Amino acid sequence: MTKTRPIRVMVAEDLNMVRGALVALLAQEDGIAVVADVERGDEVLPAALRSRPDVAVLDMRLPGLDGVAAATALAERLPDCRTIMLTACSSPARVRDALAVPIRGLLTKEAPASQLASTVRRVYGGEFVLDPELVGAALERGESPLTVREALLLKEVASGAPMVEVGIRMRLSSGTVRNYLSAVIGKLGARNRLDAIRIAREAGWI
Repeated sequence: MTKTRPIRVMVAEDLNMVRGALVALLAQEDGIAVVADVERGDEVLPAALRSRPDVAVLDMRLPGLDGVAAATALAERLPDCRTIMLTACSSPARVRDALAVPIRGLLTKEAPASQLASTVRRVYGGEFVLDPELVGAALERGESPLTVREALLLKEVASGAPMVEVGIRMRLSSGTVRNYLSAVIGKLGARNRLDAIRIAREAGWI
C-alpha cells in the first residue's frame, strides 16, 4: 500500500520561541511535514522556492518584508502554494490588507493550537478558512469617515503635540483646530479626544 505524501508546510515567524512552538506543533501531526522555517519576510520566497511547500503559514508582521507582501510574492511565483496568515493584531485595516492578497486562511494567534493543524489540512484540501470575527470587524469598520485633513489633525494630536503647536503645523487657528477635533469626535462616535484616537488607531485610519 502506497503511503500518502505528507502536506509540506513552511512557517514564517520572527519570534524564535513562537516559531519553534509552531514547528513542533505541526511536526507532531500525522500527514504534515515542516520543510522550512524562517524568521524574516524577505526569506519567505527564497525558502519556498527551495523547499516547495504546499502550505505557507506566515505571521502578518515580519521584519524585512511584512507577511502581506510575502504572501503576494508567493502567489506570483508559487501559485500552487496556499497561504495561511496568522495575526496578533485585529486592526481592521491590516485585516483588509491581508484579505486583498490571495490567502486561503486567516487566523488569530489566540486560536487553539489544534485549529492550526486543522486549518492547514482544510486549506490544502481547497477550502478557505477565515476567522469570522476578524473578517466581520474589518468589513464593519469599512473606509475611514475622516477627511484627509481631519486624519492628519488627529494624527498630530495623537503625537502629543499641544493644540497651539498643532495649529501652527497645520496653519490653522486654535479655534479651527478645536472645531475640527469636535467634528472628528462626532464622526467617530467617540466620547472624547483620547477615545477618538483609540478608535482611529484600531481601525487603521491614522
